[in-house]
Amino acid sequence: MLYKVEELDLVLVAKTGESRLPQNGTRRAHSGTMTAFIVSVLFLLPLTMADITPGCKIRFTSRGLEMLKYETQKFVEEELSNITMPEMKGKEGRFQYTINNVKITELNLTHVDLRFQPDLGLLFEVENSSITLNFQRRILYWFFFDVGSINASAEGVNIHTALNLIRDDMGRLKISNITCDAYITKMKAKFSGTLGRVYDFIATFLTTGMRFLLNQQICPSMDRAGLVLINSLLETIPVRSEVDSYIGIDYSLLQDPVVTESSLDMDFRGMFYELKNENETLPNNAVNPIMTEYDKMVYLALSEYFFDSGLDAYFKAEMFKTEISNGRMSKDMEMLLKTTYFATIMMLNPALMEAPLSLELETTSPPRCTIKSSGASVSVNAIVNVLVLPPGQDPVQLSSMTMETKFNAKVSMKGKRLTVHMDLRRFKIFSNKSALESLALIPLQGPLKTMLQISVVPLINNYTKRGVQIPLAEGMDFIEEVVTYHNGYIVIGADLHFTTGLREVIQSKMEGESANAV
Repeated sequence: MLYKVEELDLVLVAKTGESRLPQNGTRRAHSGTMTAFIVSVLFLLPLTMADITPGCKIRFTSRGLEMLKYETQKFVEEELSNITMPEMKGKEGRFQYTINNVKITELNLTHVDLRFQPDLGLLFEVENSSITLNFQRRILYWFFFDVGSINASAEGVNIHTALNLIRDDMGRLKISNITCDAYITKMKAKFSGTLGRVYDFIATFLTTGMRFLLNQQICPSMDRAGLVLINSLLETIPVRSEVDSYIGIDYSLLQDPVVTESSLDMDFRGMFYELKNENETLPNNAVNPIMTEYDKMVYLALSEYFFDSGLDAYFKAEMFKTEISNGRMSKDMEMLLKTTYFATIMMLNPALMEAPLSLELETTSPPRCTIKSSGASVSVNAIVNVLVLPPGQDPVQLSSMTMETKFNAKVSMKGKRLTVHMDLRRFKIFSNKSALESLALIPLQGPLKTMLQISVVPLINNYTKRGVQIPLAEGMDFIEEVVTYHNGYIVIGADLHFTTGLREVIQSKMEGESANAV
């Protein structure tokens, strides 16, 4: 790093015309002022996306690609079936011919392979397959005119397609380029009609032209399938989207995917944000999740930062406050509170003994998530205010205490939504005023903990069970997931299940865009 600073110093000096090298050619020591200035400049340089530690990672393995191969093959067959070919006209000796209405009637892609191409993306190959076509002919030979159909078969069909996967300017996964090479080894034609056998000798001539035209149509069809249709599918992966009416999630890719022979790894920002301040970011000081397994089809890794950013966003949205009163507070709890604060009530106004009580809970700082190999937990610090609610008057505060709680957090997946179930593990209340008052609060510990478990924890779990969508395309869900906990992050390994075919997802996406355009 010192060498870079010195090089920058030389550039600055060159512009001012001053010499920084003594006569003997050795580098002169820098002044403290210049060094401090240069270091300041370097620290002011903006970080690139690749410099940001990911809060979320996804790995697709060869097993996942094997399952995707079937859907891809079906999709490619549908695309090739829609190939259209121009009308052919020509003359060969005494023959004049016109070929039109070319239709692909059958595709037999027998040898198909989809695999990772290191440092590039994906490679889709079709080897030694066949295509059956039917087209109409009109042939004039001397004074004879004949019309009929031709059944042709293209054999030895080979297609090699490489898809280059990148991160685009919006942070979305995208196919940036397709390299395609297609060729047909041979083509045969069978004439039908009155003079079918007579024209068999020109079959070689016609099939040569048809083979050339078909070769010319395969790669454009594959290009459209990737650059238009598959990219449309990738657009269903959320990048920045709303979770609810309070917060959103940023799943922008931090860099191009890393592709090896056995996997495709993607690093996402994985940061929640408050919708009212969506440009505000939370620094990521958590560990970088590490994925080492390849047995499952897909792996999802989430660091403590992922969960902390969500808790921080909800805190800024002032969601971590609640009031327990009236029907939500049991009569036994209310009586215990009145007994505990009997002296305080009597000193304020004895008539307040008949008024209902209320507990106000509000966090004093964003809750924090801790993930260890033994499991995950969430620590919450809050202020609990005890209030009496005289009818027609302002609430009267009886006491204020500090609450420290710790929840066990169980992470799971439902389809493509991540959910968390909370369970109250530790509860403690104490007074900030005096140790004596803290002692007086000991009888409240058990009942308050029970009340939280009955009144507050179910509300939290009812909210978190809605889950948040992970960066996975529409039509695919996680199944048979296994959650493992590590120090600082969790890894969810799962298999994939296609709920909808690729074609249906793409069609739905494009129809939705058309409807919005109208």
